[in-house]
Amino acid sequence: MGWALFVLLAASVAIGLVLARMPRVVWELVGSALLLAAAGYAWQGSPSLNGDPRAPGQTVPRYDEDLAKLRNAFSGTDNKAGLWITMSDGLARQGNYEDAANALVAGLKANPDNANLWVALGNMLIYKADGAFPPAAQFSYAQAERLAPGNSAAPYFHGLALAQAGQYDAARQIWAALQARVPAQSPLHAMLAANIARLDSLMAAEGGQQP
Repeated sequence: MGWALFVLLAASVAIGLVLARMPRVVWELVGSALLLAAAGYAWQGSPSLNGDPRAPGQTVPRYDEDLAKLRNAFSGTDNKAGLWITMSDGLARQGNYEDAANALVAGLKANPDNANLWVALGNMLIYKADGAFPPAAQFSYAQAERLAPGNSAAPYFHGLALAQAGQYDAARQIWAALQARVPAQSPLHAMLAANIARLDSLMAAEGGQQP
């Protein structure tokens, strides 16, 4: 069953490359990644085991489909990033966040100036770090903001990562700056207003608990 799924994934990737009319260098990179994955599965895979052989105490951060949809809504149609992000998301849904992040790194080697890939990498590195906000993720968001200063994805997810890490004031500053430059009637403006209000409540509660 495991090999059948792998072959199906490889076929889907190949079809995606054909439809997107990717250059030869992308074919070579994807082919190398698939061969590496196949070798790793042949070496360490256990297709005879149940789907989740982990002990009850072992947990992995759950991949958030809603956040993925939001990220895709920010990025719009991006043929250069879409294939790599799709591959990465597929791995992340299986809890394989390390390979999911590596897929995005491979995409960035082919497209180092793609802000959408940098945002996706930042998000994936947080999953890989069990929900923490590692310096590599901060660097990824900073790169995305530098490459696409008018794009809302990087500051939104940067602020979200800070908020989840308990850095409420820093998150509020980033979200407030983003809110100031997006149309007042946009759904994003309303979303940011709700997020900022939530942060204000959390900071007020923390302040009230201090002696």
